[in-house]
Amino acid sequence: MKSKVNCNWAGNMAFEAEINEYKLMMDASPEVGGEDKGPRPKPLTLASLGGCTGMDVISILKKMKVVPEYFNIEIDGELTEEHPKYYHMIHLQYQFKGENLPIEKLKKAVSLSQERYCGVNELLKKGAEVTYEVVILD
Repeated sequence: MKSKVNCNWAGNMAFEAEINEYKLMMDASPEVGGEDKGPRPKPLTLASLGGCTGMDVISILKKMKVVPEYFNIEIDGELTEEHPKYYHMIHLQYQFKGENLPIEKLKKAVSLSQERYCGVNELLKKGAEVTYEVVILD
């Protein structure tokens, strides 16, 4: 299976990505010549990771008949100081809320996503240290 994305220059530092008929504007900050018309490309990598692993986890939990009231993934990425700057450390905190959530099932679902299913995670692990934790919030 192949994927194709078009990134069309929208003037100055902005680019509009077209992904499966959805459009997303990316831009640089004013400090480097952009107009702040959209998010920066590197944090979108972290958002892709969150979406990929989040969909895995929810799918796995549904099969386990576990449905949290709340599910959020907080992702922190640390960039290298030298160019080319890339995320060399990424940490994901899987946050859940709900009544009587079975922590072992939550951990199992996250582990399966991290170790087996999430292709974005697999790609990023080739260049970054990726760590994670599972927490149940009050």
